[in-house]
Amino acid sequence: MNQIDLSGRRAVITGGAQGIGRAIAERLLASRAAVSLWDRDRGLLETAAGELAGRGTVHTAAVDVSRAGEVHAAAAATESALGGIDILIANAGITGPNVKLWEYPPDAWREVLDVNLTGVFLCCRAVVPLMMRENYGRIVNVASIAGKEGNPNASAYSASKAGVIALTKSLGKELAGYDIAVNCITPAVAKTRLFEQMTEEHIQYMLSKIPRGRFVLIEEIAAMVVWLVSAENSFTTGAVFDLSGGRATY
Repeated sequence: MNQIDLSGRRAVITGGAQGIGRAIAERLLASRAAVSLWDRDRGLLETAAGELAGRGTVHTAAVDVSRAGEVHAAAAATESALGGIDILIANAGITGPNVKLWEYPPDAWREVLDVNLTGVFLCCRAVVPLMMRENYGRIVNVASIAGKEGNPNASAYSASKAGVIALTKSLGKELAGYDIAVNCITPAVAKTRLFEQMTEEHIQYMLSKIPRGRFVLIEEIAAMVVWLVSAENSFTTGAVFDLSGGRATY
């Protein structure tokens, strides 16, 4: 494992109690950053905090990223606990049902967009002013290969992740005058609890599209993210980093 020094850095990871977010938190702690895990599942938060406590500074906040008031309160509590926020990993997301667009329940559509896209907007909106004040920050938004290519029977998810890509490009340009890098990643599917929200047919469809012939490992995602949030990533911003195992065509 490459050693990247994040000593003194303070990182927020949304959806940080499980899956990709948990793997990123573990890698950041191994790089000596302090972390704040944001998740709406209080039970998982308590479990993750207990298991990670011996690895470094771990703060938690129970927050639904689709609710502006909760995000604002979590940002304020994290700033108070850690002394600031240097890094944001906007990772929280849901898949929504696997159905055709014309059969998609409007309430489910809104929920997917609220969590996956509006949640990223609200978290960036809350944290960016703190980074601007210090003239330093690193933001990684977790999009998906679905945001580039569009998966059938996943129109809301695909649209939300395409929106995350565009949001990243816009915010990167807006903050280019600061030492704040804003990038996103577009991973292929990884084996996480999100599988519980998908049909087996959809899972197999996604696997069939990956030239590597396997799912991406959450540790592989964390390895890319830890460099993106380091001081070494001082020039690249508004960019999309591929983790699709060869699926991406651009």
